[in-house]
Amino acid sequence: MADSFDYVIIGAGSAGCILANRLTADGKHTVCLLEAGPPDWNPYIHIPAGFIKTLTNPNINWLYQSEPSHWTGGRSIDVPRGKTLGGSSSINGHIYNRGQRMDFDSWSQRGNRNWGYSDVLPYFQRCEQRIGDADDLYRGREGNLKVTDLNYSHPLCEKFIEGAQQIGLPRNPDYNGKQQEGISYVQRTVHGRRRMSTARAFLNPAKSRSNLTLRTNAHASRILLEGKRAVGVAYAKGGRGGKEFEVRANREVILSGGAINSPQLLQLSGIGPASVLQPLGIDVAHEMAGVGENLRDHYAPRFSARVKNIETLNERSKGIRLAGEIAKYLIGAKSIVNLSPSMVYGFWHSNEATKSNDLQFIFTPASYKVGVHGLLDDHPGFTVACWQHRPESKGWVRARTADPFEKPIIQPNYLSDAEDQRLVVCAMKFARQLMHTESMKPYLDVEEYPGAQVQSDDELLEAARHYGNTTFHVMGTCRMGPETDPTAVVDDQLKVRGMEQLRVVDASVMPAMVSANLNAATMMIAEKGSDMILGQPVLEPIIVPE
Repeated sequence: MADSFDYVIIGAGSAGCILANRLTADGKHTVCLLEAGPPDWNPYIHIPAGFIKTLTNPNINWLYQSEPSHWTGGRSIDVPRGKTLGGSSSINGHIYNRGQRMDFDSWSQRGNRNWGYSDVLPYFQRCEQRIGDADDLYRGREGNLKVTDLNYSHPLCEKFIEGAQQIGLPRNPDYNGKQQEGISYVQRTVHGRRRMSTARAFLNPAKSRSNLTLRTNAHASRILLEGKRAVGVAYAKGGRGGKEFEVRANREVILSGGAINSPQLLQLSGIGPASVLQPLGIDVAHEMAGVGENLRDHYAPRFSARVKNIETLNERSKGIRLAGEIAKYLIGAKSIVNLSPSMVYGFWHSNEATKSNDLQFIFTPASYKVGVHGLLDDHPGFTVACWQHRPESKGWVRARTADPFEKPIIQPNYLSDAEDQRLVVCAMKFARQLMHTESMKPYLDVEEYPGAQVQSDDELLEAARHYGNTTFHVMGTCRMGPETDPTAVVDDQLKVRGMEQLRVVDASVMPAMVSANLNAATMMIAEKGSDMILGQPVLEPIIVPE
């Protein structure tokens, strides 16, 4: 006999942990939360600098890779996704970045009712507990998720910010407030010495509730359907070869697997394009052309430079000095072990006619060996990465076989759109300008990559092609949209079109890319989605000045 619950949530990630908390809060509904990975016991999840270790750990990371493409120089690109409680919020770079007002207004303008900026702002506020200076018109103070300022200042960061101001960028006290454009230190989901994942912020407070059942190492293999109605989930305990179980949903099945896993599971369940499913021997239960389509990601070239006249994080991360940094971390003193991979965030525009910023860049006083994942240089260095906010290039996610344990085909088609190529070159030129400001001149020894010899637009584009990388911001593969959108998968209530009792609540439903890391917007979607699922009135819009 299958267990039966009101709601079954697939995926205990950035969205799933919030849904589990909100749907069980009043005690009226039973919820089963399924997570393919283990509990979040790995210490590298919780130590901020442990981020780099989580990116290659198969126990807590799906370790996906994209397909090679022309515009990646024939390279496969790593696509890390969290496989543990908290999902990608347990392995990401801790950055809290909502995006601009116009991002969400564009969602509404595409026909998605009540998804404009004024509609989503109260859900951003409900989610967060902003610690530090902020305008409470925009920020939340009482939510579960603690958002803090970086508590570590490096003199090279100050010089970089000072140089950016010299060429016209304002210092912005809060890029998650009234406006995004400008430069500042990062805001992050770290509190004290530990990462603030959604598992820590939302799931842990709900674990003791009798109406919540959490099952880890439970790999969902298909959604159980009766005609056009979702009635439950089949899952294997312990992965490939594990015993299969079924769990039934009396009210709804909620898919929160993320932009890679959600479309794959829909396809494996017979929901998706017939042209993809039939060659794999999967019976088509519900034809949907858009499942797995519209994949987008931010693609970032990185500049690295050798530094002189100042110490960087590279030197502090090795040998006895690293032991000293670990000791400082353990006693609660300021330490590089408590840092995020990025320390300074900036937002700017590609030309003066652009009404809102379309470029982003990050700075950190550390540099990595070219071609060696996560290994810092032996000499002093810094890194500037840059990318275009709203890429037009789009790709897909497709089941490789009918086997739920086979990794899907992921093809982002980075830089395939000509406008993306133009803007990535603009971003690279601006990044180089930031490296060569008057404030940075005493410290810049030599540009190591791509190197001073790379100057023309074609040369810069070729450098981006061969050495650019993902920023881990995949989205859009179960896009929200009106009936007139032939590739829309869910409606503006997050219900899968043409199906009953089935919703998708995660980054895959984003109808367009936001000018930000995606974790904050994903959490907002889960907050808003929980009200929709429970049939509660949505929060009143907050009208703020332009």
